[in-house]
Amino acid sequence: MLKIRRNDPCPCGSGLKYKNCCMNKSETSVSTDFDQLAKEYQKRYKIRLKGPKDIDAIRRAGDLTMDILNAVEKIIEPGISTEKINHLVHKMTIEKGAIPAPLNYKGFPKSVCTSVNSVVCHGIPGDDILQDGDIINVDVTPILNGYYADASKTYFVGTPDDDARKIVSVARECLKLGLDEVKPGNTIGDIGWAIQQYAEKEHCSVVREFIGHGVGFGFHEAPEVPHYGFQGEGIPLTAGMVFTVEPMINLKDRYIYILPDKWTVKTRDGSLSAQFEQTIVVTETGYESLTPYSLDN
Repeated sequence: MLKIRRNDPCPCGSGLKYKNCCMNKSETSVSTDFDQLAKEYQKRYKIRLKGPKDIDAIRRAGDLTMDILNAVEKIIEPGISTEKINHLVHKMTIEKGAIPAPLNYKGFPKSVCTSVNSVVCHGIPGDDILQDGDIINVDVTPILNGYYADASKTYFVGTPDDDARKIVSVARECLKLGLDEVKPGNTIGDIGWAIQQYAEKEHCSVVREFIGHGVGFGFHEAPEVPHYGFQGEGIPLTAGMVFTVEPMINLKDRYIYILPDKWTVKTRDGSLSAQFEQTIVVTETGYESLTPYSLDN
């Protein structure tokens, strides 16, 4: 571990030298500072900052989330039904002593969302059979010991064509670039700006009706995290914020519609849509993913 010297930048992200900031603070004063900041963010933004014990608990829920997604990846192949994915997610969640958050959430009938091809999000598992060349996003949210973690990945089914490769690559890079903007002193607008700039440079589009969100104590908390926007705008990021970044990227137009089931969201022009999502916590120097996986293309 590197020793922090008196004249080094303070690791809390304040921009001050260490000797003029946290060097002489006791653990009690640091805790008091966090409590005061938590009260301010709760009052001003309705954001509930998470302390170390909460973050550890969300991290454990995140570990389960990734175990489930890794197991799902192993069974995805042409010929399986989306219901088989739901069965696996439900079984693993319950066996680990957790609860599948999507099940019965505002009437959602399954334990996971499975969104295939032109389905943007909230696809309902069922008898649909995956075909060679499909892409599928699987979105998993367990509740473990009262804490939530939320993540999704888009997978290839069999051999993808050029359009499938492109949209999955762009969506993955969008998440990576958005996360690169997460650090104290930046804003939520910086995240959306980075995502939008890249997606549109690649002649793709960002879905605007569905966004990232705070998570941990509940399924959906403050803040809202749009995947489009302007640099420097929005809520300032600070250590202890836990939220998802989950850009939904369409190959063509951004416009969408919802099926009569009141859940399934599709691209209006029938083009492909892909998404990658992680739950992250803002740290004193940047961020930590609580549902980590590689974003390398």
